[in-house]
Formats: sequence, structure tokens, C-alpha cells
Amino acid sequence: MKVGLTYDLRSWYLDRGFSMEDTAEFDKQETIDALDAALKKMGFTTEPVGNCFQLIEALNQGKKWDLVFNIAEGLYGDGRESVVPALLDQYKIPYVFSGPVVLGISLNKYLTRLVVAGSGVPVSPGFLISNKDDIRKCRLEYPLFIKPVSEGTGKGITEKNMLASPAELKEMAEYILGRYNQPALVEEYLPGREFTVGVIGTGDEASAIGGMEIECKNNYPYSVEFKENYQEYCKYIPMAQEFSDECKTVAVKVWNALGATDAGRVDVKADRNGRICFMEVNPLAGLHPIHSDLPILSRMIGIDYQTLIEMIMRSAIKRHNLAI
Repeated sequence: MKVGLTYDLRSWYLDRGFSMEDTAEFDKQETIDALDAALKKMGFTTEPVGNCFQLIEALNQGKKWDLVFNIAEGLYGDGRESVVPALLDQYKIPYVFSGPVVLGISLNKYLTRLVVAGSGVPVSPGFLISNKDDIRKCRLEYPLFIKPVSEGTGKGITEKNMLASPAELKEMAEYILGRYNQPALVEEYLPGREFTVGVIGTGDEASAIGGMEIECKNNYPYSVEFKENYQEYCKYIPMAQEFSDECKTVAVKVWNALGATDAGRVDVKADRNGRICFMEVNPLAGLHPIHSDLPILSRMIGIDYQTLIEMIMRSAIKRHNLAI
């Protein structure tokens, strides 16, 4: 079986003048090399393809693959993660991970909340600020937390996103609206413990394999800076048994409510009463073998990187009814 790899290589964009913040979600060469090695070890023939621009060029040249392992995050717009799977759909090329609709909804944190809440999963009260006039309409109870509605990897997140007053809300909402050119999602702050849960599989076969607790220095939010330097700023702790069942149940319910496939993560946090609430979902989780959350939490429960990639591939191959 010939497997193509689609991805956004950070160095490719940096060489073309993009900033580190622009490329925060993009992959390093180590990730591509590790994936390539894992797939080859499984006996697959691999072909690194690259980003959506390189994929378009390859498709125009008539190239085909039996399956594409897609981790491309995309560059522009709130549908950026959907570009590669949408292209592959048009060429009837099967791929690993969720499709364009799931990725588009999941990238928009407000739309995700609507779907998740509709499935009965607890979410913190929230409000969408689409313009400056919306700021004064917010009636949530402080403290609040604010973030760009369609960014990932902790982009746009610092300690300033914790809000204690209407003045702070106004300042940060106006900043996000201007800096990121997108709405800001405001939520009542969840003060409890934070967990990320790994999910493998699709539909009835989806299961939460395990999770880890995330503790950040000085109780700061889990920002892009902290993720890039997690060994200095964060402590990752195996998920305590007292939270395990509830966190896993919530994660799988979220996963299936969205229709996500193959593998990813669900982030949850306890409210002031200890109830586990949904925070965010990542159906296109990072796969750096050392630094990404899904491989880290997998290692904590005895699943090494090779085994993790094999589990993901088995799910995708079965879902597409492919013959190996």
C-alpha cells in the first residue's frame, strides 16, 4: 500500500517570510521523519507530499495514493484545516483522520460548543463577541476567560486572557478582534483541574485510551509558549483514577457527537463543583514523537509511538474498507 503524507512543514513557511506565531501549529521535520519511519516499519511505501499547495501540484501531475496520512493544518481562514481533506475527497483518495466538516466545526470553538452542549455534555457558560458592540452585551459571571474563536495550539493565549473586570474584557476583546481578525469567545472561567484525553477509533469503536493532567506554572493558561517549552513551564501528570472514568466518558461523547474519526484529543476541566466540563477538541492532534500531547499521554499508559501510529492506521484502514 502506498501512503502519502500531507503536512505543513514549519521551515517551509519560515523560509518564505512567515513568522513563528504564523507557523505555531505547523510541524517540524522530526515529526514527518518519525511518521515516515513508523509507516515504513509497518510495511507501507511512503511518499512525503507536503502542504495543500504541494498537494495540488502533485494531483495536477496525476499522482495517486492508496491512503493519505493527513496532518496538514492549513494556512488561511477558519476552514483552513478542511482544505486538504476536501481536496482528497474530490479525487476519491481516502485519508487518515476526520473530514472537512468535522475539522471546520472543531476549529470554530463556538460552533463546537453548540454541538457538544446539544449532546448533553457540560460546558461553561459562554458568549461570542463578533464586534465591539457585543462587548457590552456580555452578562457572564466573572472571572472570565477569553480566546480567539478559531485558533489552535494556544495561539492568542497569555495570562491576560484571564479577565476579572469589564475593563479587562473590553481591552482583550478589542485586541483579539483587531489582532486575529475574528470573533472572541468568552467563557466563565473553570477553576478546577485540567485534563487532556486521547481518543482512538471511530463511532462505536471509539475509545478513550487514557489521559493526563496539565499543571502550568503559576496557574497560567496553556499557551503556545508553554506548549513549545512545556518542560520548563508545565507538569504533565497521569490522570488520577478519581477523574478517569468521567473524563473518558465525556471525551468519547464529545468525539462521537462531532463525528470525529481515527484519533485525536479532547480537553476537559473541572468547574467549581468538581464537574468535568468540555473545553476543546483536537481531531488533528500533534504527533511529534516527544513533545506532542497525544504521544506523551500514550507513553504514560505504555503505548509507544510506533504502536500509537499502528492503532491510528488500523482505524483508518478499517473505516475505508481498504485491503492491506
